[in-house]
Amino acid sequence: MVVRIRHLWNQTTREVQFYLTSLNCDHRNLGQVIRLHWGVENGLHWTLDVTFSEDACGVRTGHAPQNLAFLRQIDLNALNLEQSLKRSKR
Repeated sequence: MVVRIRHLWNQTTREVQFYLTSLNCDHRNLGQVIRLHWGVENGLHWTLDVTFSEDACGVRTGHAPQNLAFLRQIDLNALNLEQSLKRSKR
């Protein structure tokens, strides 16, 4: 169980999340694994959804979803390498 308390201006939120794992590790290592997972989720998947509206894509059959995801990741890598313009990825 992980309890997150967030203080933002005059509002405090509390969120409880439960994790199941077969890993044999202590709570410190498990905390690092959880942070690593959410770092990937927030850094890559959130960017793909915001920049390319990935969640709104209606393609669901055959190999098309995997192919489009692969192309989006190539595009995102190209955008990350672009240094000449100081603009947002969107």
